[in-house]
Amino acid sequence: MRTLAARPPQPNPPRADLVQVLLRRDVKGIGRRGEIVSVSSGHARNYLIPNGLAVEATDGAVAQAESQKKSRDLREAADKESARAIAAMFAAEPLVITAKAGASGKLFGSVTAADIVEAVQRQFHVVVDRKHLTIDAPIREVGMHEVVVALYADVRGTLRVDVRVA
Repeated sequence: MRTLAARPPQPNPPRADLVQVLLRRDVKGIGRRGEIVSVSSGHARNYLIPNGLAVEATDGAVAQAESQKKSRDLREAADKESARAIAAMFAAEPLVITAKAGASGKLFGSVTAADIVEAVQRQFHVVVDRKHLTIDAPIREVGMHEVVVALYADVRGTLRVDVRVA
C-alpha cells in the first residue's frame, strides 16, 4: 500500500473573474447608488446588469458616477442644513396643544404622537412622521413636556409641548 504525502498548501491565485460595475440603485450587501464596486462577473452578467441594477464601469460611466455623487452630497448637505434649521425653530418656540382636562389638570385621555404631528403641521408648517417622535412618558397632564424629534439621520430636535386646557 502506498501512503500519500501531504502537499504543502497552495496560495489562492488572485480572482480573475471580478468586474467593476457602476450601481444604478442601492443593492443590499453590495453598495449604494452611484458607487463603483467589484463583483463577480457571473453576478454582474446574470443578475445586476439584466435587472437594471448596474452597468459596466466604463470611463463615461465613472465620470457620470462622480457627478451623481457630487449632486447627492450637495443634496444631503442641504437636507441636513434644513433639518438643523427646523430643530432650531422647534427649540425657539413651544408647541401649543389644547386638550380637555379636569379641574386637577389631568387630561381626559392623552396627547398622542398623531396629535403632536397635527399640531406641528398647523403651527410650524412642517410635516413630521409620527414614527420619528420619541415620547418618554404618555402626556396626560396639563403643562410643559419634552418630545424628541428625529429630523434627519443624525439631527435630532427637542420639541417643547405646552399642553393647555381647552
